[in-house]
Amino acid sequence: MKEIFGGIINYFAELGSVGLGLLAFIESSFFPIPPDFLLIAMSLSMPQKALVFALICTIFSALGGAFGYAIGKFGGRPIFYKLFKKKEHYLEQVEALYKKYGTLAVLGAAFTPLPYKVFTIASGIFELNFISFFIMSLIGRGARFFIVGISLMLFGEAIKSYIELVILAVTFVIIVFGVFVYRKSKKFKPSSVPQELSDI
Repeated sequence: MKEIFGGIINYFAELGSVGLGLLAFIESSFFPIPPDFLLIAMSLSMPQKALVFALICTIFSALGGAFGYAIGKFGGRPIFYKLFKKKEHYLEQVEALYKKYGTLAVLGAAFTPLPYKVFTIASGIFELNFISFFIMSLIGRGARFFIVGISLMLFGEAIKSYIELVILAVTFVIIVFGVFVYRKSKKFKPSSVPQELSDI
């Protein structure tokens, strides 16, 4: 499995920035491998371009999310069930999140390790406001990738092993802040995000 994974990453790496953008695009709609691995590798090899790579990931990931939205909108539940076999219940879990948090759920999925493609396709199925969806995708994806890019540009190899911890720490702060704001605006206590979604 590691050899297959490494081979796929190497294939996209050989395409340079084009490969990075392509990987970011397809991961947001149907592909299982996130672009973070390639972003880290390219940023370490060319730290002066780390922010450019982060920008490429952000733009193409958001565009890929829009493609995922279209898949959900025009393919409906059948395409979701085909892409995520034996995990049909995820759609109901995402629907519950949307009913509570609206497009803020997209922001959380775009930034955190939650499976973003599940949310992009589901957004189309449930016909979330596309403009709000796309803006949240840009913000969430941008925050995630620029944290990686800036960290590697400033600290290089020394921080490589801690990138995920940095993202998780920032995620925690954002979630706490988001829950606080949400509770103040809606005046009710939200429940936690379903843990099962992280299993994809």
